[in-house]
Amino acid sequence: MDPIAQLLAERACQRLLLDLVRRLDLGEPGSVAELFTEDGVWTWPEGDRLVKGRAALRAHFGSRPADRHARRLMADVRVRVTSPDTATATSYFTTFRVEPVPAFIPSPTPAPAKAPAPVGIGHYEDTLRRTPDGSWLLEARTLRLPCDRPTPRL
Repeated sequence: MDPIAQLLAERACQRLLLDLVRRLDLGEPGSVAELFTEDGVWTWPEGDRLVKGRAALRAHFGSRPADRHARRLMADVRVRVTSPDTATATSYFTTFRVEPVPAFIPSPTPAPAKAPAPVGIGHYEDTLRRTPDGSWLLEARTLRLPCDRPTPRL
């Protein structure tokens, strides 16, 4: 594969993975389904959970309570282009969640919010595929945790 084409593919895949996290944290969580292939899957082996297909992904992530706020910190996003139309990626994450968001009470000197402890630390293993129009989509995402406890359910 041409080195420039490989760099462009790697960057497009990294951008897709970062866009997914942004949509979960700051956008419309149900819209992450658009970043998957029609038959895309998200798996949590430690919790024995699997969400398959865009409609199921949209319903799963779109059902998050409005008062649940999370921020994911992603690092070391490593993409490996395996062919002109396929790639794999690994990225590390830490998830912080505040639920429910405390009601805003006007005060002359509001107390700063306490930072919560992480609710998830682990890594993602992704499989990506280039579509006929040249864009990249997730085909599969597996969430791996370094400990034996499952992630909290939505």
